[in-house]
Amino acid sequence: MKNYGVNELRKMFLEFFESKDHLKMNSFSLVPHNDNSLLIINSGMAPLKPYFTGQEIPPRNRVTTCQKCIRTGDIENVGKTARHGTFFEMLGNFSFGDYFKTEAIHWSWEFLTEVVGLEADRLYPSVYEEDDEAFEIWNKEIGIAPERIFRMGKADNFWEHGAGPCGPCSEIYYDRGEKYGCGEPGCTVGCECDRYMEIWNNVFTQFNSDGKGNYTELIQKNIDTGMGLERLAVAVQNVDSIFDIDTLQAVRNEVCKLANAQYGMILKTDVSIRLITDHIRSVTFMVSDGIMPSNEGRGYVLRRLLRRAARHGRLLGIEGKFLSKLCSTVITESKDGYPELEDKKEFIFKVLTEEEEKFNNTIDQGLSILAELQEAMSEKGEKVLSGADAFKLYDTYGFPLDLTREILEEKGISIDEDGFKSAMNEQRQMARNARKTTNYMGADETVYDDIDSSVTSEFDGYNKLELESVISVLTSETEIVQGLSDGDVGTIIVDKTPFYATMGGQEGDTGFIVSADGTFEVSDTIKLKGGKIGHVGKVTQGMIKSGDKVTLEVCTAKRLDTNKNHSATHLLQKALRMVLGTHVEQAGSYVSTDRLRFDFTHFQSLTLDEIAKVEDIVNENIMKALPVVTDVMDLDEAKKTGAMALFGEKYTDKVRVVKMGEFSTELCGGTHVANTSTIMLFKIVSETGIAAGVRRIEALTGNGVINYYKDIENKLHEASKAAKTEPIQLIKKITSMNEEIKALQSENEKLRNKIAKESLGDVLADVQEIKGVKFLATKLADVDMNSLRTLGDQLKDKISSGVILLASSQGNDKVNIIAMATDDVIAKGAHAGNLIKGIASIVGGGGGGRPNMAQAGGKNAAGIDEMLSKASEVLALQL
Repeated sequence: MKNYGVNELRKMFLEFFESKDHLKMNSFSLVPHNDNSLLIINSGMAPLKPYFTGQEIPPRNRVTTCQKCIRTGDIENVGKTARHGTFFEMLGNFSFGDYFKTEAIHWSWEFLTEVVGLEADRLYPSVYEEDDEAFEIWNKEIGIAPERIFRMGKADNFWEHGAGPCGPCSEIYYDRGEKYGCGEPGCTVGCECDRYMEIWNNVFTQFNSDGKGNYTELIQKNIDTGMGLERLAVAVQNVDSIFDIDTLQAVRNEVCKLANAQYGMILKTDVSIRLITDHIRSVTFMVSDGIMPSNEGRGYVLRRLLRRAARHGRLLGIEGKFLSKLCSTVITESKDGYPELEDKKEFIFKVLTEEEEKFNNTIDQGLSILAELQEAMSEKGEKVLSGADAFKLYDTYGFPLDLTREILEEKGISIDEDGFKSAMNEQRQMARNARKTTNYMGADETVYDDIDSSVTSEFDGYNKLELESVISVLTSETEIVQGLSDGDVGTIIVDKTPFYATMGGQEGDTGFIVSADGTFEVSDTIKLKGGKIGHVGKVTQGMIKSGDKVTLEVCTAKRLDTNKNHSATHLLQKALRMVLGTHVEQAGSYVSTDRLRFDFTHFQSLTLDEIAKVEDIVNENIMKALPVVTDVMDLDEAKKTGAMALFGEKYTDKVRVVKMGEFSTELCGGTHVANTSTIMLFKIVSETGIAAGVRRIEALTGNGVINYYKDIENKLHEASKAAKTEPIQLIKKITSMNEEIKALQSENEKLRNKIAKESLGDVLADVQEIKGVKFLATKLADVDMNSLRTLGDQLKDKISSGVILLASSQGNDKVNIIAMATDDVIAKGAHAGNLIKGIASIVGGGGGGRPNMAQAGGKNAAGIDEMLSKASEVLALQL
């Protein structure tokens, strides 16, 4: 058997399956795309899940890949054993409803025995214990003796993950020889020792599980095959572990050279050498795929691996920064399969160097503090580091909890992790409470304060909406970074940009920034201190790096609509001065894609006639197709042209003058149309007061006006439909309906009064006499206040002299009360208002009024009888 290298084996595998009509696809990024279930790609099939689930149509029904993968589940064992690693390459061949078990098994055997040349008598297949079909293929078609085929249970040979597609597996084991065995009698496939190594796994996705133990056959059966490239290389190269295969051995040897150490002599030294070898490979590939160091998510995984490697370098006695040197070896060994490593070499070096430097600046002090804490604990006989101390190391010295745990475990010390979490949560709450902290200038502190003051941006977008530039600075939401990857939010600063930043009342541009490796969607453009322009947004695809050459593309439609609204504000200001007077001054403005807002000095609301005149003047000058000319000149020269300036605004010596024909001349730094006819239409939609002597107009232009009238037209048709008439007849119909409503209301009022009167019956028989004054107190059902007053007037006329008290309930929670008194009994002391005040509380109400008439409301109808009875006593006291 020929001793193939890792790069040769990768190429051989992919070419083999290409010969079987598979489409070779490049490795996907380690950053999952549209898959929130994964932090980092951890298997060959993970990026292909949309093809397996049917969410996306694969480019071909047969696919082969060599996928970069990272798994950190066993990170604590990396280095301590010779077989654990975080980064690996997964070779895979996949079928989406095409071939199935027969082809998959035959091809796996053909590749291993005929292409690679592994001895057939050292290969042992396994099948799921109930999969007779796979057993028969291995036995009768491949020719493997039954005793060499191992039936295994669900735990080993059935792939499923909750509900969904699942199926049996067929693995292939390689016998590495007795020297790797445990020496126990019966040591065979399935033993936990290192003799029988699984190198290939065929997954036959043929069932759908309901998650409750019930399985149904899939109509479309799939093949998901995986083989670890490093494990294959171990078998082919006949070496002890993955750290001895050619590509990793080269990195391992470089570690030994830097540390002046020999591998295989001292266990503790070997642990550090293996850990650094593995971790530097992982971080090199992670950074090349756009993962940046941070304190959360995949960025934290990267930072953790980097700092573990840096610390173990110190344990080996390596002085200074060394990670980028090792990284160079990783790139040299792997660039055949991953040419992007070479393309991004300088960027990877920069990221690793900066991160290692950050850690080196704190690690010595942190290690010293940790040593002091250990000494103090030893004196007290304690074996648990407090959460507060662990958090101090994390927050102040940049020690991840994992690193502190790893160092202490070597000394048999654990950490109060609940206390650590509590301290972390307390710090986060304090940070939230302190977000309003300002710097010495009184402005909110931001990540932009850390940008070098020499960095500036040039705006070159008056006549361009696309240009090429270079990224000078990248920031995340919290820090300056070297790169942003898929899904990251941040800010890009370039040397030259066509994007207009929000200022002068004009909304910032949106659009895209595109590099060779990624796309960044700009959601806002902002003006920063020192002449910097920040493009705020999110990476939507790939990766964006500091120093990248990029193409900046402004959203054309939005910019053009903004231009229309901005130019219209100039026409509006001149029109307002013509209609209202020269006292009109601009007091503020805001223009965006969908409307304009203009604040101005004026002391009363505009009449409809004034609004119409302003609109007419603006639209007239739009239709005149005035050329819009801009010129940059000295401020004094600009003033001589009669250009309008904003009151209180500070201008530089050089200013930009925007002239629209002979109609309007203003100082303005914003973007505009080239001709007023582009504005198309102008419509004021509101005019309000916002402060003493300051008014605000909101208006629309162009398509905004068209859409405004379309909306009105739609509402007109809806109103016409509701009125059961045509739009042209709507006013006539509404007038007719109002007259009809008025007549019905009058008729209804008469009916209510008649019903109320009839409900009284012969109440005059209930008239009492209190101290020589007639008093009529009675209740009615469901009579409103207006009808109650009418009845009161009628009864007062009938008794000619006396006091009337009427109460009516409308439901259980509403009471209407009215009291009236004639002039002659008022002279005797009667007072309708005081009578109401004295009794209304009984029904849960209140009220009052004049001596001759008063009214009240209440909430408790059940108290009406008691109230009427009480009224006699109250009136008697008045007389």
